[in-house]
Amino acid sequence: MKSKGVVLIFIIAICAAALFMMPETKKYESIAEVGQAAPLFEYPDSKGKIWKLADLKGNVVFINFWATWCTTCEAEMSHKQALYEKMQGKPFKMFGMLFRDDPANLPEYYRTHTVKAPTLISPDNEAGKIYGITGVPETFIIDKEGIIREKLVGPRQWGDEDTTAIIEKWL
Repeated sequence: MKSKGVVLIFIIAICAAALFMMPETKKYESIAEVGQAAPLFEYPDSKGKIWKLADLKGNVVFINFWATWCTTCEAEMSHKQALYEKMQGKPFKMFGMLFRDDPANLPEYYRTHTVKAPTLISPDNEAGKIYGITGVPETFIIDKEGIIREKLVGPRQWGDEDTTAIIEKWL
């Protein structure tokens, strides 16, 4: 009977030690919501340029979470390119945010697809967690003051009259 008690204490001690030795997980105070300030970020794009959301105040910011393996993302890519071109000269910044994908896949993807907007790289998919992404594509429209005004889940015909109107109302 004594040996069972010793074994039990040993198991409890191992479990307690394991809890203290586990790597710390980052806790997020909140997840991005429409009508709230957009979570600030600072991420490099696929060419190494650092982009800070705080530096983009005064612009409407379009952030589209996507992945090279996502077929619906691929289907909307040419539409995003049309929107990108249509919005040139306006206070508008468009970004792709790579989601659950390896940045090493981008060069090959860029060889076969036109992608002019910067693609941001979020280490450990941090941006996806902060923005509460459940799948791709998902898009956020952030107004000139840094408030999330739209969250659009799923692919869109970017550049057509209806989707352009969603963005232009915030310009």
